[in-house]
Amino acid sequence: MSQSEHRLAAIMFTDMVGYTSWTQKDESSTLQALERHRSLLRPHFSSHGGREIKTIGDAFLIEFQSALDAVLCAVAVQQMMHDRKVARGEQLSLRIGIHVGDVVESGNDILGDAVNIASRIEPLAEPGGVCVTGQVYEQVRNKSDLPFVSLGEKSLKNVVMPVAAYKVVMPWEKSGATETIAYPMNKIAILPFASFSSDPNDAFFADGVTDEIISAVAGISGLSVISRTSVIGYKGTTKKVREIGKELEVGSILEGTFKKAGNRIRVTTQLIDVAADRHLWAQNYDRNMDDVFEVQSDVAKQVADALRVRILSHEEERIEKKPTASTEAYTSYLKGIYLYGKRAGERPEEVVREAAQCFERAVKEDSRFALGYVGIAGCCNKFVEFGIEIEANIGRAMRMAAKALELDPGLAEAHSANGWALMRDYDFGGAEEEFRKAIELKPSDASAHSGYSGILGLLRHRWDEDLKHKERAVELDPLSPVHYDNLGSYYAVRWGDYHKALELCKRAVELGGSIVLSSVAFYYGKMRMFDDMKCEFEAWVELIRGSWPFAETYAHMVMARLEDDKETVTNLLPEFEARFGKDHWIDAYVAASYHFYLGENDKGFEWLERSYSRREFSLPGVSVDPDFDSIRGDPRYLDLLKGLGLD
Repeated sequence: MSQSEHRLAAIMFTDMVGYTSWTQKDESSTLQALERHRSLLRPHFSSHGGREIKTIGDAFLIEFQSALDAVLCAVAVQQMMHDRKVARGEQLSLRIGIHVGDVVESGNDILGDAVNIASRIEPLAEPGGVCVTGQVYEQVRNKSDLPFVSLGEKSLKNVVMPVAAYKVVMPWEKSGATETIAYPMNKIAILPFASFSSDPNDAFFADGVTDEIISAVAGISGLSVISRTSVIGYKGTTKKVREIGKELEVGSILEGTFKKAGNRIRVTTQLIDVAADRHLWAQNYDRNMDDVFEVQSDVAKQVADALRVRILSHEEERIEKKPTASTEAYTSYLKGIYLYGKRAGERPEEVVREAAQCFERAVKEDSRFALGYVGIAGCCNKFVEFGIEIEANIGRAMRMAAKALELDPGLAEAHSANGWALMRDYDFGGAEEEFRKAIELKPSDASAHSGYSGILGLLRHRWDEDLKHKERAVELDPLSPVHYDNLGSYYAVRWGDYHKALELCKRAVELGGSIVLSSVAFYYGKMRMFDDMKCEFEAWVELIRGSWPFAETYAHMVMARLEDDKETVTNLLPEFEARFGKDHWIDAYVAASYHFYLGENDKGFEWLERSYSRREFSLPGVSVDPDFDSIRGDPRYLDLLKGLGLD
């Protein structure tokens, strides 16, 4: 391995408690105890996949491929030490610290911030205990039954930023232990308001008003607001506030009800401190439907006041701005928002078309309703994602976003929608600027963070910033499978870390992203775990067969390539190509990659040209996708990069 090659690793430091004073009292006996200690620990390291880097006096430096392996190993070591203490009266105790991060190989050693932080976190552990950083906690908290207790943020020597630290509750401590994690109060989830309207046709109002309150509160820079896609699953929930707070990692929750009767509305709201399970603020509003905007803006301001967050003057101006004077236009818009939020169901294309029709009615009723044009742009972007009339929908999305910005230049949602359209039109410089503006105007916009992260990685190779924004998208939308899938792709492309990518994609599947089973299968294949690969592909085919009959053939083609079976790929590829243009699931970019795999470069470039002419969303990935490594020096590849603006 090159000395400059980076990789992600979990780093463990162990330390014997009181080793120095023992040595001063009886050096010979202490050295014997040290050798016995090393012989006891080494089998645990190896059985959990650990690689011993070195010993430093009484300390071990161990590297693991996953944070979970490191934590389970640490607990096993401390359990063994505890059992020996109970059975034999041995007094030897260890402290163990674990961090996960970037390391660099240097001869037989590893270097980097991850090593430094692991060494600094270890002294925070109690004798016989394990202390981990926030990064480790995030990766293992849903994968084991081990309880954790937050130690808060700690300032570590030679580490610039404070580091979140957690204590692992040991098995023998569990009887009296409780998990006491308190998340920041300014991190808030706004749950779907319950609909108490007597007319079932008015049920969409509650969801629409919830979305608008989320949008208003998200416009306050001092608050971090969970995305709609992560809170919608709590509609009608019977879960307790503390349980929801733990799942979403928020310190505050806003919940309420909405009732419409004719032109009258009644809105009840309450803001809850999750840790203390107490009300911070509550309010009832009895108004006319025309006053719904004032209710939404007042709720946003009252939430900020209760959480002691200062609203900047331009933010207050934005919150108080009335988007339309037409109740009819706003009603159509709210129905469009409600339908657009249902697009993950069984008929997503039809639902998005219905939503688009609602947004069309909204702008017909009020031609100056900027949010209505944003809704149309969002639907067009979604059609592009579905592969429907790509060029026409990209153009219309940009026109609708431009119209919205003409009416309201400070509308974050319009900048974000325009960013996605420009990105799909390969105007990456314009898209980058639009996403940046959207984030400046609304820091809690998970979609903007996601789009911006892709550009930072693909165009700029600013990988650290790319990762920061992908992780921010996960933080703001923690129950969305899409962001975990994107994060998995980062580790696969950036580091070739298929183990980590697999872990993240499995999390996406757990969250309901069953379609991501194909990514799970793919990463198993990259790790040459072919039995698991076939099992996951079978599950994916069974899931998708009804909507895509070609799924089984496609899965066989992917598996053949992963198993390096060129004959099968050669036999199946013509059938794949024959469906091009008739099946919007079929991607010219994929066909190109298979021709390059078979060494058919001329055909591969023909398919890349088709991908470019169709504005396929996947095509910019050519700059980082390992499947195209064989053509990096070809002038046609360099011309393509130039055409994409990626040179």
